[in-house]
Amino acid sequence: MKRFLGFLFVVLLCSARLLAQGNEFALARQYTANGEPEKALELYDKLYKQDAEAYFSFYLNTLFELQKFDIAETAAKKMVKQYPKNNKYVIALGGVYTKKNEKEKANLLYDDLIKGIPANPSEISNVASQFYQAGNVDYAIKTFLQGRKKIGKDELFANELITLYRYKRDKINITEEFLNFLPTNAGYLGQAQYTLSTLYEGDEDYDMLRTALLKRIQKDPQQIIFINMLTWMYMQQKDYDQALNQTLALSRRTNSDGGDVYDLCRTLVINEAYDAAIRGYEFVINKGKTQPWYTSAKIELIDAKNLKITSGKYVFNDLVGLEKDYLDLLTELGRNSSTVYAMQRLAKLEAFKLHKLDDAQKLLEEVGKMPNVRAELAASCKLDLADIYLLNKLPWEATLLYSQVEKDNPNTAMGQDAKFRNAKFSYYTGDFAFAKSQLMVLKSATSQLIANDALNLSLLVTDNLSADSAGSALKVYAKADLLIFSQEPEKAMVVLDSINVLYPNNILTDDILMSKARIYIQQKNYTEAIVQLKKIFTENPTELWADDAVYMLADIYDNQLNDKEQAKTLYQKIITDYPGSLWINDARKRFRILRGDNTENL
Repeated sequence: MKRFLGFLFVVLLCSARLLAQGNEFALARQYTANGEPEKALELYDKLYKQDAEAYFSFYLNTLFELQKFDIAETAAKKMVKQYPKNNKYVIALGGVYTKKNEKEKANLLYDDLIKGIPANPSEISNVASQFYQAGNVDYAIKTFLQGRKKIGKDELFANELITLYRYKRDKINITEEFLNFLPTNAGYLGQAQYTLSTLYEGDEDYDMLRTALLKRIQKDPQQIIFINMLTWMYMQQKDYDQALNQTLALSRRTNSDGGDVYDLCRTLVINEAYDAAIRGYEFVINKGKTQPWYTSAKIELIDAKNLKITSGKYVFNDLVGLEKDYLDLLTELGRNSSTVYAMQRLAKLEAFKLHKLDDAQKLLEEVGKMPNVRAELAASCKLDLADIYLLNKLPWEATLLYSQVEKDNPNTAMGQDAKFRNAKFSYYTGDFAFAKSQLMVLKSATSQLIANDALNLSLLVTDNLSADSAGSALKVYAKADLLIFSQEPEKAMVVLDSINVLYPNNILTDDILMSKARIYIQQKNYTEAIVQLKKIFTENPTELWADDAVYMLADIYDNQLNDKEQAKTLYQKIITDYPGSLWINDARKRFRILRGDNTENL
């Protein structure tokens, strides 16, 4: 019984002591947080004497803060002597020497420590981790490199070194480390490309990568991963022809089915490198009809030509040539579920560029009768057919088809798109009340683009009906809007110019300017577009379209006229003058990039 009571007394005594230490430790940390290190040191000194291992790091850091380096050195030496097998105290002592500007002493200490580590991966990792935790990244790296030599395996610790080099933004060494690592770890290619893209800041960095890659390709020409990296590098530098050349050469060497070239071409199209994409698709097609990518490449080739022609200045004969390419394709491959996408593209070309509405309508009606068409593609074709019905003066057929797609695709982007097109149909035909009711629902659409467009159109209708309950001027404006939609810009301009003549007191000034700006942008007439956009935000800086006009103007200077300073000024204007704009995040990101900020965390 006495023995039990004695044991209980010891337990209670220890518990009381631990509780007291806990309270003192919490108070010491509070003093540190409050900027009172002298008071914190009094408590840490007491706690350190009670339990050196538990409180050493807190005690040492407080000594550092008060620049009491001699006391820190004494404490660290004591811990090294008391715990000779615990490397963290040797590292802590080195840290003291560094604080005292005795770096040679610190380095000798660290070098001796590294030399003594056994050739054991876990021991090496442990010491490197202790260096890292002490804030000494250079010696963490040195530990891993020395460990490689000891064990005799150059591929060891690759992930750890890549992480440390990334932390230091050491572009040269992280590049070399990735190039050592990737040949046996091809699955990390995407991660390597992403990491390097966040570190590299310009052509100089990519030139360094190219030099390193070419050396390795000369040494090991069969290593495909280096060719893939070289292709990616050319894409990053927007040297699209060289990127394609590398992929073509690799495809010839490996006698691939062309899938690698086809995938690259789709990326080239996204980057508007149409000539390179066309050359790549032609390569895939020339591999023959028996190859799996033949049909897709034939379709994508004409689409690339379509985009090339329609994105620039073209003449009517260019469009006729495109139409013939599509018709020849359908003659060769037939009209079936595999060529529906080509039929859809042809119909849009005929409807919106050649204005052959009957031909386009028949083509998409034919698609509607086909079996085995992918559901999403079939719905997309129905929406395009409804648009053509609208243009072809078949309003009831149009609204029925919009409603059908909306009903068949509830709570999806496709369904919301159908609802928005139906609302615009009502707007075009002058049924503003119904249009407004539909648009009010769409303001909360999951698609930000549809929600924004719905909000803008809803405000347009509401404001104009408040000023003119009959909506007379708005009906004329809606007619011009429909002509813009049907890609008849000259006719649209005439109607837009008539509004102020017919209704001099209308409130559509900014809307008319915005519509004209969009027409000019579509025509690549940026000089006139700039005039219209500047009028919007200089004459009416607080109106609905002001922030849109600023952002569109910034985008023109940024991506079309390559005037980065003007673009930067306008992006900053969005940030400062229109903080509630839907463009605020994009403007902030572009501004930071143009200012030269590190884009890794943008």
